[in-house]
Amino acid sequence: MFSLQYLVSKPVEEGLMKLDMGPLGHGPGLGPRVVEVKSLTRWSQTPPAHGGLLADYSGELPAHKHCPFPYNPTLNHKVVLWNGDISELSLDAIVHSTNESMSERTPHSDRIHQRAGRGLRDEIINEVIECRTGGVRVTQGHNLPARFIIHTVGPKYNIKYQTAAENSLHMCYRNVLQKAKELNLQSLGLCVINSVRRNYPPDRGAHIALRTLRRHLELPSYSQLDAVVLAVDNVDLSIYEVLLPLYFPRSSAEEAQSRWLLPADIGGSLGEPVLPDRQIRIIDNPHHAFTVDRCVGCGGSVHSGSCSDVYVDVRGGEAVSVSEHIGEHAFSQMQGDLDQQRLLGERPTADIELVRQIQSKERYERLLRRARTEDLSEVSGIGCLYQSGVDRFGRPVIVFVGKWFRFKEIDLDKALLYLIYLLDPLVKSDYVIAYFHTLTSTANYPSFQWLKEVYNILPYKYKKNLKACYVVHPTFWTKMMTWWFTTFMAPAIKHKVHSLPGVEYLYEIMSRDDLEIPAFITEHDMTINGLHYFHPMQPT
Repeated sequence: MFSLQYLVSKPVEEGLMKLDMGPLGHGPGLGPRVVEVKSLTRWSQTPPAHGGLLADYSGELPAHKHCPFPYNPTLNHKVVLWNGDISELSLDAIVHSTNESMSERTPHSDRIHQRAGRGLRDEIINEVIECRTGGVRVTQGHNLPARFIIHTVGPKYNIKYQTAAENSLHMCYRNVLQKAKELNLQSLGLCVINSVRRNYPPDRGAHIALRTLRRHLELPSYSQLDAVVLAVDNVDLSIYEVLLPLYFPRSSAEEAQSRWLLPADIGGSLGEPVLPDRQIRIIDNPHHAFTVDRCVGCGGSVHSGSCSDVYVDVRGGEAVSVSEHIGEHAFSQMQGDLDQQRLLGERPTADIELVRQIQSKERYERLLRRARTEDLSEVSGIGCLYQSGVDRFGRPVIVFVGKWFRFKEIDLDKALLYLIYLLDPLVKSDYVIAYFHTLTSTANYPSFQWLKEVYNILPYKYKKNLKACYVVHPTFWTKMMTWWFTTFMAPAIKHKVHSLPGVEYLYEIMSRDDLEIPAFITEHDMTINGLHYFHPMQPT
């Protein structure tokens, strides 16, 4: 007869048996690698970003009047951004992101289980068994250089339940940090808990992770935590490089810049997501109250209740808070009789969006007709935009050379017409963009206003059929501006933009012979990367 313990632990054991493959090595005769925290570069020791970015925000209001995360060298010295295997870190504890049954198969989990050995598997089966989403479980490190392993389960992301996913992810980081405080740990290896495998957007997860970490490190009760190593892989490295200066600015200039670059929602006192409370006003006669109530926020005037400030019921004298604008509430915007609207010559509300789409289409077609008739040799002769062959899937590759785009010197209207003239026949099906930021200067940076205007003019097929946009030789400024633009102005293409440190990474998607680029790009690439530094895998 099977025991209850057997029935509970058997599926877990079967999953963990696949993970137990013995300790990892690093070559014949070499033991497992161990990375000491003292050998890592602290965030305060990394050079701050180039100043002067504020010039690009001229005319734009900052999201915050004062920086919510001021420059603090002490906190910066506690943080380490490290691209590597978390199982190699010699710390008091490392974090393991897993599933509820503690048997998830990911490269992150595999490395930890392989190096920790059979002892970790046995401890999970006999003592831990499972972990709920947002919770934590602690085990010994066993064969790992770390003393403890803090296991946690990240949430699955669904746009319909975004609030629940954000709360769960915040609880993961918060519970991990609280457990580190309970165990009186001095060093902690923190992995990226949010997972693309669970559909969680990596940038949203990074915001929650960094603001939660910052708020906890500011508390006196976490003063014993001397080092927090953010162990990230290649996918998340560029995201954390861009976002870390916003929450842990390394200079007064970065602190000032963060007022523009931080999102409006920065969470609560511990970094938790904050939602405005909805308060409903219940009275005996709603119609009577909204005609005779006096609004305190408007100086006691009598009106129909469209103000969101505090109201005073003239019958009871009790102040009642109303958080919704009645005239802007979704319920108040329900459509009336469409037939009556047409008879009276009014435009039905449902047709407004359709009219906007038709107007946008007509505007684009006018520009397309102009592009086919006007002389655009002034822009085409620059050579900054052209097609260069196709990728391995037969999709045309559009090359844009940033250095040759002299934003302040060329006619921007003709530049837009040439863009439409060149791309219109290509974007009817899938296509790819390769943008080379090699040796560009501030004279080549277009304004946000112009980029937004161009993005809004281009029809839906441009966004839909774009399969990838590769940014080659990006700088910190490029990564920051790309994140900002795709987050707040062009979210539809955000997941399609990828940063590449070298030209040869493009050979993974297209043949070397099909890529035609200026000589200065290849010369600069060899200078910083060397010869044949990347060997693409053979296409399957």
